[in-house]
Amino acid sequence: MTTQHHTQQDGFDVAVVGATGLVGRTMISVLQERRFPVRRLLPFASARSAGSTVDFGGRSFPVQALTEESIRSSSPQIALFSAGASVSRQYGPIAADAGALVIDNSSAFRMDPDVPLVVPEVNGHLVSLTPGIIANPNCSTIQMVMVLKPLHDRYRIRRVVVATYQSVTGAGQRGVEQLHDEVKNGGKKKVGKFPHPIAFNLIPQIDEFLEDGSTKEEQKMMRETVKIMNDPSIRVSATCVRVPVTGGHSESVAIEFDGPIDIDEIRHLLHASPGVVVVDEPARREYPMPIHSDGRDEVFVGRIRRDPSVDHGLNLWIVADNLRKGAATNAVQIAELAVGRI
Repeated sequence: MTTQHHTQQDGFDVAVVGATGLVGRTMISVLQERRFPVRRLLPFASARSAGSTVDFGGRSFPVQALTEESIRSSSPQIALFSAGASVSRQYGPIAADAGALVIDNSSAFRMDPDVPLVVPEVNGHLVSLTPGIIANPNCSTIQMVMVLKPLHDRYRIRRVVVATYQSVTGAGQRGVEQLHDEVKNGGKKKVGKFPHPIAFNLIPQIDEFLEDGSTKEEQKMMRETVKIMNDPSIRVSATCVRVPVTGGHSESVAIEFDGPIDIDEIRHLLHASPGVVVVDEPARREYPMPIHSDGRDEVFVGRIRRDPSVDHGLNLWIVADNLRKGAATNAVQIAELAVGRI
């Protein structure tokens, strides 16, 4: 049965590539929570995970080793990829060629001009249920553009300066284990994901350094924001920092607009934005924190105030669960758009 003739009533054969990783497991949970019409779940992972099972909808599904043959023979209509850029580059086109809509969570295709880079609330009109590849943006980019888009539509953003405070969950299971091991050992460095101790520490490096002194993570935020917002005039500067937090990314964002802004209207715009929750009562010490975003799909924004250092400047603070809206939930929402569920 081809994708074009497949109906929502039947349900869809959905592959999850990287099904045993942090994001893959979250994708499976989100598919179940949101009652996505899955007829058959097809979990894929590396050969060492093959033979294990994942639970979905009260049933157990065997994990298959990812090969060209296993992808082609399983014939998924939708394939959610979260197994790293090299895996996506190798197997994403194979899955698409076999008739799947591939929604890829890696950096492999994000800046490909022929591949849509989608946050459903921002540019969901780019999604259709046809075989091919759609890229899921970087986790930090997703939560930022959710807040930037309604403000840009109203006031026109000239420049964004962002500093991130990113959870160890963004580095996968090894990052989480390193933090937990170091906490148990009083902060002593343990072998793991990070080049320095992460417990009781901050590491101002996420991904590798580039020739200009920025990191790949910072470059992702700068380039992806412009592509998603579809406006090359927006200038973005980013500093990305790993912090000893086990769920949720936070961002301090300074925005410069083309002209005068109204803070009350900005609050109203953000209150009215789908998927955005304003938590901003400083007198009551209410503001977004990663501990509140854990397990949630919304993007939280607070500390909304003028930036007195520039004309038409705004400062705010953004928090979201990076495994959910920053990865798994955004991917599932793209799939929902494709099949007409949202």
